[in-house]
Amino acid sequence: MNADAPHPADPNAAPAASDGDQILGREGWHVVHLFYQIDRTNWSLLSDEEQLEAKTNLTALIQEIRSTESTQLLAFSMVTPKADLAFMLLTADLHKANEFEKRLTLSLGPDMLSPVYSYLSMTELSEYTTTEAQYIEQVKAEDGLAEDSPEMAAKIEEFRARMKKYNSDRLYPNMPDWPVMCFYNMSKRRLGSAIVVRGDSSITRELTDNWYSEPFEERRRLMAGHARVGRTFAGRVRQLVTGSTGLDEAEWGVTLFSHTAQDIKEIVYDMRFDEASARFGEFGEFYIGLQMPLDALFRRVGL
Repeated sequence: MNADAPHPADPNAAPAASDGDQILGREGWHVVHLFYQIDRTNWSLLSDEEQLEAKTNLTALIQEIRSTESTQLLAFSMVTPKADLAFMLLTADLHKANEFEKRLTLSLGPDMLSPVYSYLSMTELSEYTTTEAQYIEQVKAEDGLAEDSPEMAAKIEEFRARMKKYNSDRLYPNMPDWPVMCFYNMSKRRLGSAIVVRGDSSITRELTDNWYSEPFEERRRLMAGHARVGRTFAGRVRQLVTGSTGLDEAEWGVTLFSHTAQDIKEIVYDMRFDEASARFGEFGEFYIGLQMPLDALFRRVGL
């Protein structure tokens, strides 16, 4: 896809469409993670010619999806028996996401690919991103610049350009070809509890650590600390956090890319000590895959 081309779901474009032909968000893309087991018994019953035809059909479909406007498709060999094969699909149109998901599932023929896990989410901006007003106050405090000074004006222009790219990368990311992929879902805790022992030896249970009852500024402080930990892995781990509240079982999907499994392991471990995760993080299962060219991928998964 052309990263410089206009995005149909650009927030400055027309309102979100839902006319039967397209379902577009006001901003961002739909993201679908698909995990499959290959039915080895059914596959072994096909002749060599039928297997070749099935792989040719899947290859053609992948190429078709990858050539679709505002769409990306990544393919993975999964490392553990949780799944054999996985796809990560990003596309602007929910109809296209649905169509491509159905076609991928049937691409090798009926009953060849059995879905074992899937996840639907959307790219989104963070509500805790530094605003221009907050940045100005930060510069005034740290650098002592007057708000109407030429130096402040230059810093503001630099901030605007940086945030424009950052927001575009969040909403319309170009996914990397790095070999190691990790996917998991997560939510913020809202029903934690604590046992309280009183002087009269009575014991009560009180709800605590509810992320959504914390004041915004406190949540923003916690997320700033979380981000600082992530930045220490710049150049080693690339991350895409997508929103799934109301779309799937958790509140976010997290996709990490790296060149080694150790970097994935270390960033997740370090994040566990961050207060935002230690107090409020709840995580789903972790899925690890390897991204590789299609011919190598087919050999690896036994097709």
